[in-house]
Amino acid sequence: MITTKTQEKYLELMNATEMHEASKKWYSELSFIKDEQLFFDDLVTTYTMQLLDKNEFANNKEIVDVLNRSQKRNDDLLDIVQTHINDLEVLVDNIKQPKEEVGYKKEHKELVKVISEFFIDYKNLKMQLFEIFKEILKDEKQIRLINRE
Repeated sequence: MITTKTQEKYLELMNATEMHEASKKWYSELSFIKDEQLFFDDLVTTYTMQLLDKNEFANNKEIVDVLNRSQKRNDDLLDIVQTHINDLEVLVDNIKQPKEEVGYKKEHKELVKVISEFFIDYKNLKMQLFEIFKEILKDEKQIRLINRE
């Protein structure tokens, strides 16, 4: 609990520059995730037959569905963060607008939570995908070695 309170105090004390830098970093990381997701899409397309394996079909189908939902969520977050970056003008325009400034900081605090959760969920998804494709590639390699002999 102390950590949460400390984090909340820090977020309240953040200035416009720090929030802008954090937002740019989020946007960059979300853009990278978008590229990674395209890579995973290519893997899914390439190894569709192996993903349809009877023994693992239900699990693999669920993981692919989670990947699709993650892509949609990532696109939504990219739009939200871009809007958040654009709205930063409220804090740096040298016009005193206390309600808007408080609203912006509150939005930033909420985004910290939402994006942190997304990054954790995406990391777990990525680990599951790597595990699935690692097994597929290992099986493919064994088949190639058997066929060589």
